[in-house]
Amino acid sequence: MANASGLRSPPTPRSEVSSPRPSFDSELLKAYMKKLLSTTLSSSLWPEPKDRDRVRSWMKEIGDRVKDRMLEIQPKGFKYVVLTQVNENLGQGGRADMVCHWEDTDTVAQEVYVNDSLICICIALAIRSF
Repeated sequence: MANASGLRSPPTPRSEVSSPRPSFDSELLKAYMKKLLSTTLSSSLWPEPKDRDRVRSWMKEIGDRVKDRMLEIQPKGFKYVVLTQVNENLGQGGRADMVCHWEDTDTVAQEVYVNDSLICICIALAIRSF
C-alpha cells in the first residue's frame, strides 16, 4: 500500500504452519499434461477446412482427459476448470501465462505444445470449494 511519500508497507508475513485445507498436486498434473499433449498431437497436422471438426474433437478429448486426471489426483474439495485451445502454426509465437492469486490451496497448471503445423495451449485450474 503506497502512502503520500511513495513508500510501501512491508508485506504481511505468512505463517510457516501448513494449512489443514486439502492441497492439489499440480506438479503431477503438469507431467501428465505434457505427456498427454505430445502423445495426442505429435503426428497431427492442421486439417483442411472440411476436416476442422477434428480440431474440436482434439480439444474436447484433451480437456476431458485432463479433468478426469484432476479428479483422480484429488476427487473432493476442488472445482476444476480446463481450457484447451488449438491453433494453426503459421510461424507466430505462442505463449500462455497464468498466475493464481487466490487462496494458498488453489493452483494452476499449464502446458504449451508446438509442432510445425499447430500450437496447443492447455490451462487447468483447481479452485478449492468451501
